[in-house]
Amino acid sequence: MRKYFIIITILLLASKTFAHTNHYKGIKKIEMDVIRNGEVIGYSNYFFEHNDNKMTVKNYTKFEVKLLGITVFSILSEAIEKYKDDKLIFFKSHTFQNNKEKYVNLNYDYSSKKFKIHGSSYVGEANENCIIGNWWNHKILKATKQISPLSGSIKEQVVTFIGEEKLIINNIEYLADHFKLKSKNENLTDDKKLNFDIWYNKKNNLIIKVSYSKMGEWEYKLKNFE
Repeated sequence: MRKYFIIITILLLASKTFAHTNHYKGIKKIEMDVIRNGEVIGYSNYFFEHNDNKMTVKNYTKFEVKLLGITVFSILSEAIEKYKDDKLIFFKSHTFQNNKEKYVNLNYDYSSKKFKIHGSSYVGEANENCIIGNWWNHKILKATKQISPLSGSIKEQVVTFIGEEKLIINNIEYLADHFKLKSKNENLTDDKKLNFDIWYNKKNNLIIKVSYSKMGEWEYKLKNFE
């Protein structure tokens, strides 16, 4: 009897470990519009490659804010994430924000069970429970810390469930769980604080909308997925 109990426990743990990867196994791409003050100004698109127990995610983000024909804020970024057995093992990004270069090089160290990070804002280690702060991975709604995909800095966060809501995006109605994601440290300056509203569709396991206020009203909104 004890032998069967151990086998069942192992199977349950294994199913939990692989559950998240399975959520995205059939996904080839997620395309999101970047919107400011109601106007589409760019995109953030994710492309998925699957190979047995491995998954690679590539992200391309580009947008710019213009005022009187002059670019006052811009992002041009490329990133790649690699997962094995549902565990992040590699992340690399290269970003130009207002023509200022930012970067992250992250590798998982199996001996210490920690991430080794060399970023433009942080060099050091991070706990393996940290997650890359992007909008394809709904694990961000359960994490207590996120790693900046632009600079590698680590931020503590608190996620609160607001309620269930219906959203219409591109003439498609979604039933979504609405969450609030905020910085745990309220003493941070406004430019460092996390303060996002996030809508997650359980049916498709996708974050379908993100909104925040910073020099205008911003949204990342699902455009298409395959």
